[in-house]
Amino acid sequence: MSSIQIPSKDKLILGIMGGIGVISLIAIFMNDDANHTRFWTNILHNSVYFTLIALMAVFFLCVNRTALAGWSVGFKRVWEAMSQFLMVGFVFMAIIAIGVFLHWHHLYHWADEAAVSTDEVLTGKSSFLNKYFYTFGGLGILGSWIFFARKMRSVSMDEDNHGDLHFKHYKKLKFWAGIFLPIAGFSSAAAIWLWVMSVDAHWYSTMFAWYCSASCFVSMLALTILLLIYLKNRGYYHNVNAEHFHDLGKYVFAFSIFWTYLWFSQYMLIWYGNIGEETVYFQTRIKEYPILFYGNLVVNFVLPFLILMRNDNKRKYGTMILVSVIVFLGHWVDTFQMIKPGALHTSHEASVGVNHMDQTGEAAKHLLEGGTTHADIHNHAAAHFVSGFTIPGLPEIGLMLGFLALFIGTTLHFLSRAPLVPKKDPFLNESLHHHV
Repeated sequence: MSSIQIPSKDKLILGIMGGIGVISLIAIFMNDDANHTRFWTNILHNSVYFTLIALMAVFFLCVNRTALAGWSVGFKRVWEAMSQFLMVGFVFMAIIAIGVFLHWHHLYHWADEAAVSTDEVLTGKSSFLNKYFYTFGGLGILGSWIFFARKMRSVSMDEDNHGDLHFKHYKKLKFWAGIFLPIAGFSSAAAIWLWVMSVDAHWYSTMFAWYCSASCFVSMLALTILLLIYLKNRGYYHNVNAEHFHDLGKYVFAFSIFWTYLWFSQYMLIWYGNIGEETVYFQTRIKEYPILFYGNLVVNFVLPFLILMRNDNKRKYGTMILVSVIVFLGHWVDTFQMIKPGALHTSHEASVGVNHMDQTGEAAKHLLEGGTTHADIHNHAAAHFVSGFTIPGLPEIGLMLGFLALFIGTTLHFLSRAPLVPKKDPFLNESLHHHV
């Protein structure tokens, strides 16, 4: 099958979505606080979310290759194209890293050297949480992902032209996939700790990297389903049928349950341990962001679980579109609530010029001449509705549409530069005759 041609109408729609994103970003910047907290948190939120989705695309591609799974070979070029967004993500994460060096934002409390010098917890973590490792370590990790994503795609495309009966390219793909999987497993955890978990610098969870990864993995599957249905409606991928969507639906169903298992396990272990530095993370979200906290569970578990429990629903395109949209938006909000509360708290501390102290509320020492405490600042930050933080506002949704257009546009661009079906992949016949 030849590469795709994107209709002008679709390019216009993507352009409009991109324009909405730019306008939303400008509107946020113009109406933001002095630290531009809403602006930078939205950049971080969407950059991390879509970058990790791209990572999960190449990760799942490698999983299928090493597992000798042939069911997805017929449309693996979609994952190869999605993974190329990592290069775009590198640009955005580099901008955020430069912002750490030049103090453009107050996303991370550990970036405040004065606060670190007076805070035992931050001092203890400073060998990992510092601007040098954030920049060179984080971007180095992202650069390694880009290398493997490009390598997997280039070998796969070369197979179309130079594949032979000895399966040299297949063996090469399996070799690179085997190397990448452990690297991705360890490095993704470090990147998530740097980019997301360190927003709440005093908090830690050994399960957080798994939790965040599962969230983005399900989102990647949802986008895969939506892209495949779109391409089928445009006359492509006739080889992809209800059998393939059934398997994709089973993955969405299974990993929605897995995400919920991680959600509950992380909460239960922290609740049972009852350590102040851990429980404050959930206490903040339950008391001050209840819509996000409880809605998160309903949208990302209850709805996909009930809808996909019926076996035949996984074969209905309309149902799969509905579930995929719910899952994609639900986990986008999940990432929103991972970042926003901690960043808002840090910004308020930066605004009043106080040092971070014990978040458990047990310390009552006054930090300002007027008697302002850490708890006072924290409560003031969330005592009322804060647009763009309590729940996503219209500008947040508009910016998400802009990033989504950029992600889809990047994916379609790379899809248009290669045949949609890898004609010489040894597992192609299994994919064409896939039946469950």
